[in-house]
Amino acid sequence: MIETEKLLEFDKIKEKLAEFACTKKGKEESLQLKPYLAEREVLARLRETTEAKQMITICGNPPATALKGIEEWILIAQKGGCLTPEQLEEIAVVFASVRRIKDYLNRCKQYEIGLAYYEENLDSFDEIGKLIHEKIRNGKVDDFASKRLKSIRESMERIKEKMHERADTIIRTNKECMSDSFSTIRNGHLCIPVKKEYKYKINGTVIEKSATGNTIFMEPAQVTKLYGEWQELQIEEENEERQILYTLTGLLSDKTEEIVRNNQTIEKLDFIFAKAKLSIDFDGIEPSIHTERWIQIQQARHPLMDQKIAVPFDFQIGNGKNGVIITGPNTGGKTVAIKTVALICLMAQCGLHVSCKQAEVCMNNQILCDIGDGQNLSENLSTFSAHITNVMDILCRVNQESLVIMDELGSGTDPAEGMGIAIAILEELKKSHALFLVTTHYPEVKEYAEKEKEMVNARMTFDRESLQPLYQMVIGEAGDSCAFFIAARLGMSKGMLQCAAQAAYGEDAKEKLAGIGMKEEIKRETTASIQKKKIKNTQKKALEFQLGDSVMVLPDKKIGIVCQTANEKGVLRVQMQGKKIWINYKRVRLHVAASELYPENYDFSVIFDSVEKRKALHQMERKYVEEEFWYKE
Repeated sequence: MIETEKLLEFDKIKEKLAEFACTKKGKEESLQLKPYLAEREVLARLRETTEAKQMITICGNPPATALKGIEEWILIAQKGGCLTPEQLEEIAVVFASVRRIKDYLNRCKQYEIGLAYYEENLDSFDEIGKLIHEKIRNGKVDDFASKRLKSIRESMERIKEKMHERADTIIRTNKECMSDSFSTIRNGHLCIPVKKEYKYKINGTVIEKSATGNTIFMEPAQVTKLYGEWQELQIEEENEERQILYTLTGLLSDKTEEIVRNNQTIEKLDFIFAKAKLSIDFDGIEPSIHTERWIQIQQARHPLMDQKIAVPFDFQIGNGKNGVIITGPNTGGKTVAIKTVALICLMAQCGLHVSCKQAEVCMNNQILCDIGDGQNLSENLSTFSAHITNVMDILCRVNQESLVIMDELGSGTDPAEGMGIAIAILEELKKSHALFLVTTHYPEVKEYAEKEKEMVNARMTFDRESLQPLYQMVIGEAGDSCAFFIAARLGMSKGMLQCAAQAAYGEDAKEKLAGIGMKEEIKRETTASIQKKKIKNTQKKALEFQLGDSVMVLPDKKIGIVCQTANEKGVLRVQMQGKKIWINYKRVRLHVAASELYPENYDFSVIFDSVEKRKALHQMERKYVEEEFWYKE
């Protein structure tokens, strides 16, 4: 299955799905997603995805929820441990997130969306959250968490103030003995800086010496007594804090089941909304699922391809036509087409939306693939060997509920033998009654498919003018590689093409050459000849404009009259206000035909020629007529 996922790029789909998930569990479930084998399960998962997408469309994205660490914290509580203030605050943040999700789901309830009723499975534990907020602030137990704690801390603060007062008094009364004028904390003790030569004059305990040894940091005896009292209060403070933390931890421990259910619901919703976000990302739709052996897809496109580039195609299989044999030129989109069909089927069966306009997909118990050259250097297998090894594995596993796709069937070996093997494989697939899509270049395989009622040919379209594939699939018609046509268009000589056709098709060579418009001989369509065709087509369209036609000139949309019809390049002359211009026929649109404006045989020189020019022409015509009659005499 893992290999199939890679071949179809379903692993990339799952990675993209995981990116849309917020929770660790949601990401894991995305990466471990497998197709469901029960129709009921598939329908339920698809309905969830559709409802989540509907909720996002109406109410926006759901609030993100982080559940990191909560399982660890719950385990500590269950074992009788004590949570730290930081952990309790993080739990309170989780509870607040659950509250936001509940509010979001409640808003969606008014639209009668079934998924919104997951709200009833969530408990935001408002009372516990409020209690944590009251007793824990900034990662510490708050002074007001209990009356006793507040009293203890106030007493500790008073003693600390007394300690500083005593130290400051000793410094002031013994200035000559001090290295500095202020006290300092050393190893947790309040000390005064005494010069080394006066250390015996001050009653106290040496705590530390300076780096030079010239200053002795001493805790005065008066301060030491107060410090002992402060330490006793500190122990009481720690005991009171621990009591408060144990109480809060116990409240959470009592709600373990509810919290676990909360987490499971949040993680499930996270995964469902990730599927919806993925659908929105590639503009997916919910497919129809059934157990009949047929598939019909409209406007399918590969979900990982840029929508602006991907060319949609229609596809159908089943209803007596279990095999589709796809042919067409190289790089024509055959491989992408079969991968897209298989990927749509796989995604649908995983409860994901699919990238098409409409899809009716059958349940498959497995999707079997043979795509790519499959060369295996580690096992010293050639392209053909690896290909056949994979095919034989497929034939051993295939059954009537399977979907099989094979790319370049029978390739990688002698063409004649490869063709025979390809037909043999198709025979086995036919016997299995599985649905199968196969790409090939062998004409014999196309002919074989035409004779088999269980199979149908299909082709990928190709633009012979631009020599570019169109990526459109036409079912019911066989295609070809267009190799001779492309070679002829790119300048291959008549003799070379005749030789190639004779070698490839023997007696049928003339017929094959005729198929590319060459009848018995190759007519080399050089650039010049192609240009002539274009000119001919251009002239045909341009000459539709007649002398005297009222036309609209684009883009200015100004009205003029055709005063000279188009030349071989499709350029005609138009009489505008005060001037005559030359313009390509593509920029001209017929406004009113000359036949509707002027009588038959109308003399347009009255409009287009000056008075002087008309007089000169008249005299020239008279002279020409006189000379003509004189010649006849």
